[in-house]
Amino acid sequence: MSGLAFTRAPPAARPLRFLLIAPTWGMVAGVMLAMDPHALAGRWSPSTIALVHVFTLGLLGNAMLGSLQQFLPVAAATPLRGARWLPLAHAALNLGLALFVLAFHGMHALLLPAALLLATALGLVLVPPLLDLFRRGAQRLLRAGIGAALLALAATALLGVLAAALLRGYGTLPLDRVVDAHAMFGGGGWVLGLLAAVGSVTVPMFQGTPQVPARIQQAWMAAAIVLPLAAALARLCGAPAGVIALALAVQACAFAGAVLWLQWRAPHRRNPSLVRFWTAGCVALVLAALAACATLVEAPWIDTGTAGMLAGTVALGIGVPLLLTGMLLEIVSFISWVDLRGRCPRGMRIPPVGRLLPEEDKRRALVLHLVAALLLPAALLGPRAAFAAGLVLATAHAATLACLLRCLRRARHFLHHPEAYR
Repeated sequence: MSGLAFTRAPPAARPLRFLLIAPTWGMVAGVMLAMDPHALAGRWSPSTIALVHVFTLGLLGNAMLGSLQQFLPVAAATPLRGARWLPLAHAALNLGLALFVLAFHGMHALLLPAALLLATALGLVLVPPLLDLFRRGAQRLLRAGIGAALLALAATALLGVLAAALLRGYGTLPLDRVVDAHAMFGGGGWVLGLLAAVGSVTVPMFQGTPQVPARIQQAWMAAAIVLPLAAALARLCGAPAGVIALALAVQACAFAGAVLWLQWRAPHRRNPSLVRFWTAGCVALVLAALAACATLVEAPWIDTGTAGMLAGTVALGIGVPLLLTGMLLEIVSFISWVDLRGRCPRGMRIPPVGRLLPEEDKRRALVLHLVAALLLPAALLGPRAAFAAGLVLATAHAATLACLLRCLRRARHFLHHPEAYR
C-alpha cells in the first residue's frame, strides 16, 4: 500500500454514508424484482425503467461516488473540495431516486422534480474536483481518467433530465435517441471509464496483478472518451440503435479481457474472494456483450428484444454489481483500518485489514451473489422465476451489508477493547 497518502484520508463517515446505503438499494432491487410481475416486462416498461435506475443510481451510483470520496485524496493526490456539500448530495441522490421510482409507479408528476434533484446531487459531487483532476502534477494520467469519467457522468445527468422533460411533454426530440445516448455516456463513459481508471491502481494493489502499463492506460482513456462520445452523437443524429449496442459491447469486452488477462498473469495473488468477484463479473460482462451483439443479427431464431433485455440484465444486474460488491467489501475494510490508524496512538499495533473483514465472511457473500447471478437471467422467463431470483438477490445484498456492518463493529470493538486483539 505504498504511495497512498493516509494523512489525507477523509473522516470515515464521509465515504461510508454512500457505501453503506449501496447494498440497501441492492436489497430494494431484489424486492422489486420479486414483487413486481412487470419488473422485466420490456425496455420501455415503467417498472423496468425504475428497476434499472435502482441498480445504476442506488447500488452502483452510491458505491462509485462513495469510493471516490476515499480514493481521490488517498490515491489520486486530489483534494476533496466542497466536502461540506456531500451530506446534501447524499440525501438528494437517494431522495431523488426514491421519487424517481414512485414516478414510474403511478406518481408521474414527481418525474421532473426527481430528475432535477438527481442531477443536482451528481453536480454537487462531480463539479468540485474537476479542476484539480486536470491540473499538472503527480498521477496525471489517473486523474485525467477519473475526470473524463466524471464529465461522462455530467453528460449522463443532463441527458437524463432531458429525457424526463420529453416524457412530461416538453420538447419534440426523439426520446429513444436521447435515452440511448444517456445509456452510452452512463455505461461506457461513466461506469466502465471509472472502473478502468480506478482499477489501474486497485486491481494491482488488492489482487496482486502486474501494473497496467502507461501506454495501455492512455489507449484505454482515449477509447473511453472517443467511443462513447462518437456513438452517442451518432445516435442523436439518427444512426441506428445498434451503434450503441456495438460500442458498449466493444468497450465491455476490452475492459473484461484486460482484467482477466491481468489476473491470469498475477505473480502474487491475494484476496481470493475479491479475485473471484471480479472474475465472475468480467465473465458476465463478456456474456452481456455477446447478447448485445445478438441484437444486431437478423435471424429468425433471435428475438432482438429478448436479447437486449438479457444483455441489460446480465450487465447491470450481475456483471458490474459483482465488480463493485467485491471492491465495496475491500474498501470499507480499508477505510476502517485507516480510521483506526488515525485514532490509535502512534506505536499501537492495530488489527490488519483481513482481521476486520475475514475472508470467510466475503466467501459467504460471494456464494450468495453467484447463486443470484445464475438465477437472474431466468427471471426473464416469467413472474415465478423473477420471484425466486429477486429473493436471492435481496438476500445476497443483505449479506453484503451484514459483512460491512460486522467490519465496522470489529473496528469499534478494538477501540474499546484493544487487549482482545493481542
